[in-house]
Amino acid sequence: MNIIRKWLWRQIDLGTFDNQKAIVTFALSVSCRAVILASLSSLATIPVLYGLGFLTMPVDQVVKMTVAFSWLFGGAFSGALAYVAGLVIRDLTQSRAEFERLSRTDTLSGLANRRAFNDAFSRVDGDASLAIIDIDHFKLINDHFGHHIGDLVIQEISTVLRQVFGERNLVARLGGEEFGVILRGNGIAQRLALVERARSLVAGSRFFCDGIEITATISAGVAEFSAERRPEGVYARADKALYLAKTDGRDRVLHEAALVSAEETSGDDRASSALVFDGLRAEG
Repeated sequence: MNIIRKWLWRQIDLGTFDNQKAIVTFALSVSCRAVILASLSSLATIPVLYGLGFLTMPVDQVVKMTVAFSWLFGGAFSGALAYVAGLVIRDLTQSRAEFERLSRTDTLSGLANRRAFNDAFSRVDGDASLAIIDIDHFKLINDHFGHHIGDLVIQEISTVLRQVFGERNLVARLGGEEFGVILRGNGIAQRLALVERARSLVAGSRFFCDGIEITATISAGVAEFSAERRPEGVYARADKALYLAKTDGRDRVLHEAALVSAEETSGDDRASSALVFDGLRAEG
């Protein structure tokens, strides 16, 4: 009896309800348990009913009727309710998954958004690189062709980035014309080559946006994750390498290693570079 009681009252596995078979299995499981529980409860009351004189029929007929009614009412009714509940749970699960996906997706580019990037960025563990990518002279595109065309350019370049970096690496739009890529695995040289490939493909492409042919280039700064470096330090180095790439003429990829020679310049040179940086950042 103890085994039966545990089996009857153990938690029913809700499963994922991602297909019709899972829902039907859940409904049948609930129905069978309901039938067993209803049958046992009814059979337990039979002696009492006989003792009170409410039952005069033969015992075998009473037992047959008890089981039949348990299946008819307990099993069918509970099974139907469980099936409907399974459908509702499936719809809610799918809606929740879709909401979660949309909350982590940039609506314009279809790439991951800043929230998804920040989550992944804070959890990077192991050999990886961070690339910060910026569309060169994007403000001029907006000013000359309008913001609608600028949005289309972002979409076109996002497609290139998605194709180059694939699903293994996280590609996100951080805001405006700036993108972030977390590159995992391989070696530093291979990861840097991927960023260079993206730059080369964008530079060699002709984007047709509402019948207007647009050419664009991108600049990128790359920095390495390491156990000794905090994530914000990695971002700062990549961002600094990006703006060094801008000052060196744009349409190029610079690794943080290039910052070593730049940081050895004189104080006057650094002050001059800072002014150039400010002008470029204002220009976009």
